[in-house]
Amino acid sequence: MSDLSATVTIAAPPAQVWALVTDVKRMSEWSPQVWRSFVVGGPVRLGTRFFNINHDGWKHWPTSAKVVRFEPHSEFAFRISENRTVWAFSLRPTDDGGTELTERRETPDGIAPISNVLVGVALGGQEKFRSDLASGIRQTLERIKAELEG
Repeated sequence: MSDLSATVTIAAPPAQVWALVTDVKRMSEWSPQVWRSFVVGGPVRLGTRFFNINHDGWKHWPTSAKVVRFEPHSEFAFRISENRTVWAFSLRPTDDGGTELTERRETPDGIAPISNVLVGVALGGQEKFRSDLASGIRQTLERIKAELEG
């Protein structure tokens, strides 16, 4: 029930799409919730840690993440420490040389209780927040598509 996803087809090969979705420092260009990202260490790979500053209007909050799946040109996912959610991008080549890109918010271990409380108190409640996340996923995918199809 807590998982969210959307898919878009992009007229660009998986290698180009992969380069964008794994460029964590640029995620604020596409995601309406991410204000800034900071990667710890060198290139993003399995186990890489990074920090985001997210926002909703004037409200800002930090999150920390760890890359938990990293299959080049296929699957990129990271777990948010604070709420236990996993954000994933799946890439699938299309017959015409493009890429089907799916973004998902997964909740394999549920959502941390403190996160549920904070969403209720500071972000308008679960229904609004979930709706905002679903809209944000679609916006993120459309912005990535626009960047690549320019």
